[in-house]
Amino acid sequence: MARLAQTPGLTDVQQSILETVREFANKEIIPHAQRLEQADEYPAEILDGMREMGLFGLTIAEEYGGLGESLLTYALVVEELSRGWMSISGIVNTHFIVAYLISQHGSVDQRARLLPKMATGEVRGAFSMSEPECGSDVSAITSRAVRDGADYVLNGQKMWLTNGAYASVVATLVKTDTGADSVYGNMSTFLLEKEPGFGETAPGLTIPGKIEKMGYKGVETTEMILDGVTVPESAVLGGADQVGRGFYQMMDGIEVGRVNVAARACGISIRAFELAAAYAQQRRTFGQPLAKHQAVAFKLAEMGTKIEAAHALMVNAARLKDAGQRNDVEAGMAKLLASEYCAEVVQEAFRIHGGYGYSKEYEIERLMREAPFLLIGEGTSEIQKTIISRGLLKEYRL
Repeated sequence: MARLAQTPGLTDVQQSILETVREFANKEIIPHAQRLEQADEYPAEILDGMREMGLFGLTIAEEYGGLGESLLTYALVVEELSRGWMSISGIVNTHFIVAYLISQHGSVDQRARLLPKMATGEVRGAFSMSEPECGSDVSAITSRAVRDGADYVLNGQKMWLTNGAYASVVATLVKTDTGADSVYGNMSTFLLEKEPGFGETAPGLTIPGKIEKMGYKGVETTEMILDGVTVPESAVLGGADQVGRGFYQMMDGIEVGRVNVAARACGISIRAFELAAAYAQQRRTFGQPLAKHQAVAFKLAEMGTKIEAAHALMVNAARLKDAGQRNDVEAGMAKLLASEYCAEVVQEAFRIHGGYGYSKEYEIERLMREAPFLLIGEGTSEIQKTIISRGLLKEYRL
């Protein structure tokens, strides 16, 4: 059987990058993921290796010291990293979204000052929209920036920041009173710069501590408290004339983020299949390997088919974005199918392992705790269905 999730039409450079990342995942991530995850330990050495490979600057333009690769290349790299350990891909995902936002919407100064350091991983990015009292309903955020002379003063509480502690710049969506008719025109994105770490990492900006989670460990997920954070007008993403454009900027970032989540789901699914296929061929029952039993063989066939379908949708969504086309529907489809299928594939792999799948000695136990996060991250399945249906109805309006 051919290896799952092959992508036709890749360049030699893309193939070389993926082979390098796959080898890195096999040698430097998979052998250590169980220990690091169970200890909830930050994977510093793995991150150092990723910096050396230039992965933090994978999509940043060459003029800023990056590799200038496409969203598709990035998504396929994320798939390989997630096959090793999903938390690793989470560390680069929010960094990538912030780098994308600065590249696409940042001012000349913001691009020149931040992107070179982001390309090397010296500066890492975090992304902040959610708040304690709202999730998918972005319009309900209450954090606010109020003009004070030439500056803005920010107050509020943000939630669910991946890389919240170790990031040096946080793209943060808040309300601003611009007088627009729509609530979405009264939001702005600020680039909040801080020191890495916990506690008060900039005047008025506090990262209280890690949020304890059932999975997705190693990478820190945090809150962020804004208590009179004063920033100049130049901290607005894109500069002063982009006040009130924050929601639309963030949604552009979310589109690429959803492709990333789909890629993560594909990577976890591939690893679950690898574990299930290996176990099914090694474990013997009733005088023959599990894989020889039709019930198990059919499970593997269905798992492989779901992986191929999810991978194809993810690749299509990435290629559309790379072509400069709007891909909100396609990214939503990819994220929806890949995350739902991931949960199903992982559970089937868990069942194939039988009682051993419940043991922390076996990798599938970790995947069982990680897969559910993808049903929620970057918008729930229900939100994806809303986006997809609205987009399709616009095209098929009577």
